[in-house]
Amino acid sequence: MKGRKLLIENANISGIESFEIYQKYGGYRAVDKALKSMSPDDVVEEVKKSGLRGRGGAGFPTGLKWSFLAKPEGIPRYLVCNADESEPGTFKDRYLMEHIPHLLIEGMILSSYALGANLSFIYIRGEFMWILQILEKAIAEAYNKGYLGKNIKGSGYHLDLRVLPGGGAYICGEETALIESLEGKRGNPRIKPPFPAVKGLWGCPTVVNNVESIAAVVPIVNEGGDSYAAIGIGRSTGTKLISACGNVARPGVYEIELGVSVEEFIYGDEYCRGIANGKKLKACVPGGSSVPILPHYLVTKTASGEDRLMTYESLADGGFATGSMLGSGGFIVFDEDQCIVRNTWNFARFYAHESCGQCSPCREGTGWMEKVLYRLEHGNGNIRDIDLLAEINKKIEGNTICPLGDAAAWPVAAAIRHFREEFEWHVTSREEALLRNYGLSKEPVTV
Repeated sequence: MKGRKLLIENANISGIESFEIYQKYGGYRAVDKALKSMSPDDVVEEVKKSGLRGRGGAGFPTGLKWSFLAKPEGIPRYLVCNADESEPGTFKDRYLMEHIPHLLIEGMILSSYALGANLSFIYIRGEFMWILQILEKAIAEAYNKGYLGKNIKGSGYHLDLRVLPGGGAYICGEETALIESLEGKRGNPRIKPPFPAVKGLWGCPTVVNNVESIAAVVPIVNEGGDSYAAIGIGRSTGTKLISACGNVARPGVYEIELGVSVEEFIYGDEYCRGIANGKKLKACVPGGSSVPILPHYLVTKTASGEDRLMTYESLADGGFATGSMLGSGGFIVFDEDQCIVRNTWNFARFYAHESCGQCSPCREGTGWMEKVLYRLEHGNGNIRDIDLLAEINKKIEGNTICPLGDAAAWPVAAAIRHFREEFEWHVTSREEALLRNYGLSKEPVTV
């Protein structure tokens, strides 16, 4: 059924953030079902059947990730929710936690039960302090109603749930850096192996999942994995929350059935309703700032001329030469007036600031990219700088402990690949570039 919503359908109902209203609209029905009639392995099996893939960006099958969890006797296991949503252009987890906090808590109970965890954590971005208070209130309600604590609803299952804020570091969105931070240490990524499923939080088996991934377990248990898998196309099953922003007529958080065309998502009345102010589409970053940018002619069509779909496979069609990634669903649209060099520099500033500094290629390379892009944007660059950026990218990509290096390199490489003429224009037309930089010229870049 086109346009079906499984996560945020009730987001605008007054009082849905409270236990009573959430339960009135079917909340905690999945927990009741699981604890009464399903074993932990049954829940894992339903998640496997659903085909649910991690909604934080990597897209790894969630059920398969759960099945990797080591289960040694006498050692606790942990579930950690990654609510450190820091990817520029992405704000769908924030929306879900702010409006329907009990959906996440119900998902945490189900997932913890499936994994055999008796103590679980929600690690929330340090800037989300008002949401931390919302979650703590909802958790207190769940304790009071018997859905958290000892012997939940007489099932014999125990679960304690805690919310802990981070320090505002993007790097802690990486699961091992997040675990380090939870342990009270500096949030530096760990070398893998061992993987968290074997040796994670305090040396114990640990699963780290994204907010949306955990919330999706609720409709999967309610309706069954096969029913969830029937939504979407191929290996892109279910629904996905998309944060639409930039130069669209109606920005916001949308829940789509995977398989909707990119063209329909941008121009359809149900979604973004086209480019703002009647402008033309210039480019799009479909999955958050860390994924490759697509020029207008590759946004709605693949290189082979097929419709580009909002799926993991279609957005990646052709590799990075002609494709991108669904990523975290941070959908950023640029109109014809936007400067690609300026926006690429802005992304590079972010990654240079957020690099933890542990790996030399990332520590040095992100800083160099930011400096070179600044030089180009401000009229002091030369043609050799463009090739220099490409060389720096090669030194970073694939040479770091965690994916932050790749996240910094890919946007720059794609911008040069698809918009090299615009980079060259910043060198050959320095005066006009400077006028545009200081808002003294409103003429769009024409190359």
